[in-house]
Amino acid sequence: MSQVLDAPPPQEAPRSTPEDPAALAARYGLSVSGARPSLSAYVRQLWQRRHFISSFSTAKLTAQYSRAKLGQVWQVLTPLLNAAVYYFIFGKLMGTSRGVPDFIPFLVTGVFVWTFTQSSVMAGTRAISGNLGLVRALHFPRASLPVSFCLQQLQQLLFSMCALVVILLATGVPPAPSWLLVVPALALQFVFNTGLALIMARMGSKTPDLAQLMPFLLRTWMYTSGVMWSLTRLTDGQDVPSFVRTLLQLNPAAAYIDLMRFALIDSFTADQLPPHIWALAAGWALLVGVGGFIYFWKAEETYGRG
Repeated sequence: MSQVLDAPPPQEAPRSTPEDPAALAARYGLSVSGARPSLSAYVRQLWQRRHFISSFSTAKLTAQYSRAKLGQVWQVLTPLLNAAVYYFIFGKLMGTSRGVPDFIPFLVTGVFVWTFTQSSVMAGTRAISGNLGLVRALHFPRASLPVSFCLQQLQQLLFSMCALVVILLATGVPPAPSWLLVVPALALQFVFNTGLALIMARMGSKTPDLAQLMPFLLRTWMYTSGVMWSLTRLTDGQDVPSFVRTLLQLNPAAAYIDLMRFALIDSFTADQLPPHIWALAAGWALLVGVGGFIYFWKAEETYGRG
């Protein structure tokens, strides 16, 4: 009994120091799920999914009016009805058509081009928050969603442009070589709209209530973009502060609307354009397009979480 009592206690085995999680992940080739790739890798991933982006946008456009009896006819009817309402209210009741030659093509062009920007912004705002099931179920560059929605709105605009050509010809506006300027003008607007949609997609993913506020902000922006009236004729001869004139001239939505009117309507001459209009349009497209893409990419790993 004494030998048992006097025996030394058994020695405990030394505890191993837990390995750093980062080193452990590196040893087995593990990476963080949904981690943000480098900017160049992100662009490559987005390009690899270009067919998905195109197919997704076409499918969304087709499904948009699938339950309506008139179906895809509403792609043309919707902007035409909007233009008709604006023509009655602003052109007839408020008299904004006075002094504006070819007012119907002027108005319809403004409504169609503005609708492209408005719809892109609204779709971008809901791109992430309205598709959380898809975002959480599949791994893909999240920028695919706002880009595809902007592409959907571009396809919608092209349908509307067919109706616009008919309106131009019916109101006596002849075809002209300047109509070719529609292509670079739309390309610049598409880049601008996509960048803006990417910005709103990131903001809307964290603040879903932003989608409820956007219609009011967009309506204010529309009234200052010359959709229903000529900003030049509105401010000429008026006691308008110089900084207000400058802000109106720098308005990107107004710049793209003016470029489209200049390209399509022969009575809309160069003296009605702000100075350096093409440089202004390209600058906005570059600033918002590239800046919006980088801004969205920086929060790539946060989308669909929390």
